[in-house]
Amino acid sequence: MILTALLMLAAGIGVFLMSCNMLSSNLESISSSKLRAMFSKASKSKIRGVGIGAVSTAAIQSSGATTVLVIGFVNAGIMSLPLAASIIYGANIGTTITAQIVALGSFGSSISMTSIFSAFAGIGAFMSLFAKSDKYKKIGGIVAGFGLLFVGLSLMSDSMEGFAELPEVKELLASINNVILLVIVGVILTAIVQSSSVVTGLAVVMVAEGLITLEQGIYITLGSNIGSCIVAVIAGFTSGLNAKRTALIHLLFNTFGVILFVIIGYIMKPFGIYYSTFFEAAFPGMGAVQLAMFHTFFNCTVVLIMLPLTNKLISIVMKILPDKHVEVVTDDSVPHLYYVNDLMLRTPAIAVEQVKNEIINMSRLAMENFRLSYDMIQKMNFDRLEDFKLNEERIDYLNKEVARFLVKLSNQPLSSSDSIYVSTAYKSLTDLERIGDYAENIVEYAVKMKDTGEGFSSVALEETAKVEQMVEDLYDKILLAYTNKDRRSLEVAYDIEEQIDVFTDEMAANHIKRLNDGVCTLDVGAKYLALASDTERVADHLINFGKTIRDLKPHSQ
Repeated sequence: MILTALLMLAAGIGVFLMSCNMLSSNLESISSSKLRAMFSKASKSKIRGVGIGAVSTAAIQSSGATTVLVIGFVNAGIMSLPLAASIIYGANIGTTITAQIVALGSFGSSISMTSIFSAFAGIGAFMSLFAKSDKYKKIGGIVAGFGLLFVGLSLMSDSMEGFAELPEVKELLASINNVILLVIVGVILTAIVQSSSVVTGLAVVMVAEGLITLEQGIYITLGSNIGSCIVAVIAGFTSGLNAKRTALIHLLFNTFGVILFVIIGYIMKPFGIYYSTFFEAAFPGMGAVQLAMFHTFFNCTVVLIMLPLTNKLISIVMKILPDKHVEVVTDDSVPHLYYVNDLMLRTPAIAVEQVKNEIINMSRLAMENFRLSYDMIQKMNFDRLEDFKLNEERIDYLNKEVARFLVKLSNQPLSSSDSIYVSTAYKSLTDLERIGDYAENIVEYAVKMKDTGEGFSSVALEETAKVEQMVEDLYDKILLAYTNKDRRSLEVAYDIEEQIDVFTDEMAANHIKRLNDGVCTLDVGAKYLALASDTERVADHLINFGKTIRDLKPHSQ
């Protein structure tokens, strides 16, 4: 009997975990554009941060994913600690929706709600298998995940019935009435399965089956809140200083809430008052609902208490992890990624947007080097040669590291439009790296001309200034097209690129005429022709960079 119950419990937990993963990946994929919009609107408002955290976690069914995403943003330097803290607060509220869903299974009469919702697993599976649209396949995955959640719940419930028939098991569980021990059980179980939703769901089922009391379930649930920090702590403490601080904020916030409620519980106990007293009175005869509602009440209360104390919490964290103990990477030091890191692979839809930001940053570096190269060859001023070399190192580093990240990202669940973007992003990296190479060629021409004491004629310099401005105009349109998927800007860019082709041909023809007239030397003429050719190729690569938007569909899926 006990072996059968244990096997059924293991199966139930496994199905429940799988359902949470299905819900998380498919919900995150289908709501990717909304997630992007929410995080892009994040501001200094703590209230808005809480809302973003709650909604995004409810949407992707994973507080861990939201927290790790926030750690990634902070690590990249694009989110402040106060905003990160408020989003983490909200994530704790959003994660309570799972317990509320599980509690739905306690309703029903001859046909339980669990049985009805379990049928969704089959409906969703058929949708995923036979739907032609990627959007409907994802919806099918959500429906199937929702159904499997109740299948797992049913298996866990059946296993609890088996345990409930064993007097020794009931006696053992009844003997565990030490509050601290129950909290520790919640911490350990959550750390093992790495899902507070599973532990809370299991506690809800055990309360519903009468295997443990509501009060026991409450303290196990409190412990699961601390255990849920494990993933974030591991992620944060393998990253930069601010990522460590964010993970510590999460841990301290959850631990404070649990300690506060444990202390209040001890204060109420001598008066014969327990947390269960209030929730049993509010929801009589509904054990599962009572625990689910306590879970929501606990997280909302702690957020209300901690929200005005956020700056104080951050001050404590800053004292624990001060700047002087960790070497901080700055923009002027070794090349590094600005927007992406492996933590973001947990949220592929957001990771795609951050790759886009990284590539835009790389394009700016490539164009800065293009400007510097023209400045050197026109003015023979090499004061910023070291800046040029550092930018070249950054471009090469970004090319390699973003490509490495894209390989990992391509193995994650992506919407069809995101999959297309990832495949085209490789081409963008190559085009931008080539622009950097052509800028390097131009600098080499300038250095050789300086060594020989030669330079371009005034007419040639006027032509170079004009073509440089044309390339700048082209880049502005390409960047607008790439950033906003603006096809009108891309069409304008095509026209500018054609004008550059014509003008570079004119530059070559004019310079050959100057050579024939003896205005320029052969060596300088060769470098000028090479400059015109390289500039035309820079324009070609910019167009290739912009062309990638033609293959992308709007993020409506």
